[in-house]
Amino acid sequence: MKKGKTQNGIHNRNSFRMISLGFLILVLSGALLLMLPISSRERSVTPFKDTLFTAISASCVTGLVVKDTATHWSLFGQAVILALIQIGGMGVITIGLIITKLSGKKIGLWFRGTMQDSISAPNVGGILQLTKFILKMTAAIELTGAALLYPVFCREFGAVKGLWYSIFHSVSAFCNAGFDLMGVREQFSSLTTLGSNAYANTVIMLLIITGGIGFLTWDDIIQYKFHFKKYRLQTKIVLVTSGLLIILPALFFFLAEYTDEPLKERILHSLFQSVTARTAGFNTSDFSKMSESSALIMTVLMLIGGCSGSTAGGMKTSTIAVLFLAAMSVIRRKNDVECFKRRISEDTIRTAGAILFMYLTLFLSTGIAISMIESLPMISCLFETGSALGTAGLTLGITTSLSLPSKIILMLLMFAGRVGALTLIYAAFSSHNGIARFPQEKVTVG
Repeated sequence: MKKGKTQNGIHNRNSFRMISLGFLILVLSGALLLMLPISSRERSVTPFKDTLFTAISASCVTGLVVKDTATHWSLFGQAVILALIQIGGMGVITIGLIITKLSGKKIGLWFRGTMQDSISAPNVGGILQLTKFILKMTAAIELTGAALLYPVFCREFGAVKGLWYSIFHSVSAFCNAGFDLMGVREQFSSLTTLGSNAYANTVIMLLIITGGIGFLTWDDIIQYKFHFKKYRLQTKIVLVTSGLLIILPALFFFLAEYTDEPLKERILHSLFQSVTARTAGFNTSDFSKMSESSALIMTVLMLIGGCSGSTAGGMKTSTIAVLFLAAMSVIRRKNDVECFKRRISEDTIRTAGAILFMYLTLFLSTGIAISMIESLPMISCLFETGSALGTAGLTLGITTSLSLPSKIILMLLMFAGRVGALTLIYAAFSSHNGIARFPQEKVTVG
């Protein structure tokens, strides 16, 4: 029994190491490609510290940038960034599995197990079919998004350039990356020039939500249509929690922000900021004018992020939902944590608590560190670290002015946020599941 557990622990550790190593190789490859003179518009070598920051941000689908994507990078450089976004959004192990399959090599059990860990699949069985489903869904949604965005960008940039802009923004939105090419209007402006365009806002929001709820959720929806009772518990939690995390913050923003704008723009901005805050990285209004209370709520949303097995980062909606349900079970003095007439295991609750602890520790400690290094307001620094760790890519405008030590902190946070803090811990340390257990003693809390 003990031997089996040890072997399983070694397998999981190697699996998590492979996921971490895959992202690291992707980041370094992207950084080197972006250093090539052909990658910049001026045909000059971009410093490695800037290409590394950009490659990490793109691979980890974050959206924080130190160089404006539209005005600094050439078409080749933009294509490299888009490739990093696509691979990072789908997962490097997914791409590795595709390459292995195309080469005709046999996909072993270890690779299937690694794929399961990479996309948070419930089991190894059917992992290849699930991978095919992910590829088909990604292609279908991104092409549909590009087609829907084409009239907007074609009208503004012409047929050929408009096509590239449509594809780039569709992939970036679906992968929750937040990279944009609207800097040709005003550098680092994101989608503010489209802030009053209800059609473009709606398409972008739908792409963000579609990519953020996860492939397993879409698998349930396609298989069972609107029969909610037949969905997995995971899917039910994801849909309910995601809905609440869109509607409630949007209502707050509607009441607290944009009060001097027309009703149409006020509704659009409120909805868009609520959707984009959970790891998407686009913005249609100037965040520097936002109140501290709204900035704090956006920071919390960025830390929560999207859903497990999706293109989004963050702690994940299911983590917060499980912790909320656990708290409710304590308040109601119930022995089990229950949801939709199902019990949630103690292992899941402990894991959720560990994730919350690690994210809060990283978020607060790095925010304090950047504030001390840069002598900037704490709320701005916490917004920045929350954005990096949650792979949201939103900023209050301080990213480009940060010193190298602060940028290194953000790079490490982006990597940890996309790969997963637990994945990095598991990759570094093996599990020790012995048979012996220490005596139990009661500790009073609260």
